[in-house]
Amino acid sequence: MLSKLSWLIFFIVGLLPITSYADDKTDINKILNQTEAPAGIVFEILGSNGEYLTQALTKVQAYKEHLQKKFPNIDITVVSHGSEQFALTKNNAIKFKKAYNKVKRLVENDVTVHICETHASWRDITAEDFPDYISPSPQGPVQIKQYQELGYTLVIID
Repeated sequence: MLSKLSWLIFFIVGLLPITSYADDKTDINKILNQTEAPAGIVFEILGSNGEYLTQALTKVQAYKEHLQKKFPNIDITVVSHGSEQFALTKNNAIKFKKAYNKVKRLVENDVTVHICETHASWRDITAEDFPDYISPSPQGPVQIKQYQELGYTLVIID
């Protein structure tokens, strides 16, 4: 049986990830409080399904509008590299119509949307299985790192 001190330590350690983890809204507010815009924003989307993707893209669209209201020329890009990216294959256009349409609108508004070719290859899916307006990246995490090296700020959509 655990002593009271052990339970307290267990409880405090269990809370550490919650207290040290910033959410996407907090990250956006920090950017909006800056006097100068970063070179750009790279939104990382990493989830397990198409429903998550739809919710994440809704956030990205709202954040894009807020960011561009303050910083009209800020460049925005999205990297989707989890299982959610498969909602964007041509075969899933009807099943995940909301996500599909959200991506199309983002791209029409000068947001580059990347998918991860490596993850796709694990399911025998190629870049050609996605619409032409989606930009395939050999590796999603590497793509994010390249944007960060260009001065983009990473915002992880939770």
